[in-house]
Amino acid sequence: MTGITNADESTTDRLTGETVELLQAMIRNECVNTGHADSGNEVRNVDLLRGFLEGPGIDFQTWEPVPTRSSLVARLEGTDPDAPSVCLMGHTDVVPVSPEGWSQEPFGGEIIDGEVWGRGAVDMLNLTSSMAVAFRHLARTGFRPPGDLIYFAVADEEAGGRLGAGWFADNDYDPIAADYVLTESGGIPLGGPEPRLTMTVAEKGIAWRRLVVKGTPGHGSRPFRADNALVTASEVVRRLVEYRPNPLLNEMWTGQVEALGYEGEMKAALLDPARVFDAIDSIEDTNTAARLHACTHTTFSPNTVAGGSKANTIPDEVRIDLDIRTVPGENAAEVDAHLRAALGDLYSRVEVSAIHDDPSTVSSTNTPMWSTLSQLASEKYPGVRLVPTMTTGGTDSRFYRNKGAVAYGAGLFSEHCTMESFSSRFHGNDERIDIESLALTTQMWLGVAERFWDIAAS
Repeated sequence: MTGITNADESTTDRLTGETVELLQAMIRNECVNTGHADSGNEVRNVDLLRGFLEGPGIDFQTWEPVPTRSSLVARLEGTDPDAPSVCLMGHTDVVPVSPEGWSQEPFGGEIIDGEVWGRGAVDMLNLTSSMAVAFRHLARTGFRPPGDLIYFAVADEEAGGRLGAGWFADNDYDPIAADYVLTESGGIPLGGPEPRLTMTVAEKGIAWRRLVVKGTPGHGSRPFRADNALVTASEVVRRLVEYRPNPLLNEMWTGQVEALGYEGEMKAALLDPARVFDAIDSIEDTNTAARLHACTHTTFSPNTVAGGSKANTIPDEVRIDLDIRTVPGENAAEVDAHLRAALGDLYSRVEVSAIHDDPSTVSSTNTPMWSTLSQLASEKYPGVRLVPTMTTGGTDSRFYRNKGAVAYGAGLFSEHCTMESFSSRFHGNDERIDIESLALTTQMWLGVAERFWDIAAS
């Protein structure tokens, strides 16, 4: 860990310990966001962070669009009003768990074999806690950045941000406004012959849709020739699952294929629009195959179904909520065209309404922040090349990119944290993060503060 920042070894060890303890406490606060306005209770983590950060040199405020859904913004004011501002953004909510699938207590925050276990350890309390530790250390040591340095602990990321970053973007953007934003989903080592590290520069669009399938009610004892909405809905789901949209193979995809070390016929197939689906399908590891498929295709995942009144009544309406993630360049019109193509003659039997619409966003890599991250990563992994990637899930980066900011999913993780293990623990069972990765990410945030403005000015 030495060499990334100016901190000595004892300071690095102390800060790592603080990150571990803060992460454990945040996990134990159980800020579970089910998507309902009365869930989340992020006020618990905001109160924890406020107590952690309180002290001289830090100005902070909290916001609560609805009760208990709190967000916190802390600021180290810059000395130069013309210097670019930087925001370290981490969300404080986590997704629900199925405890029976875990081998440890999901909200225990225990340390086992050098890893912190618990819901949120990967997504993304590891970064939210390490950002807070670095931010407090900078304030307590008298650091004054040229441009504003902001720490943004935000609510509701796991439900689309309407009570978090999206609320700020629509109602009160100035407190969180920044030129550069660093957040989740980057810094993961890739396998392959040469050192490569992901940094996320783009994310897929979100186009959730509700499909309402109509039928004719009747008695369940007479199903012959019945117009059963559930039977029609099952065929709608089958067609959606089997639908294959055309792939998008852009420069980011080419970079990923090269970084992962694919060669020969496999590389050629992965770069061929006519063969990429079958090439991905041939990959044995399911997590890798799912990630690569999502990076190249608009995806359709029917995730909830509701309808019917009782067991002896043929349902006249079934609702299907569909998670659609679009590749760059697609908008609502393309989504509708996909649904028409997938459903064919059944499209006229379905009423489609939009639940959520956010197009794909992307940030340039030709920036001083990209240079800063490259420099810092190379001190842990000599000769490393940063690979610009697209996250297949949604993050709060899109709200900043839509305002003109540069946003990256960043971090610095150890070799123990592979892309496959990292991806499988996102919203999965036995979520955990190794302590070495916590140390590295804490040091990276300090390194950004120490170097970014010098690089930006050069």
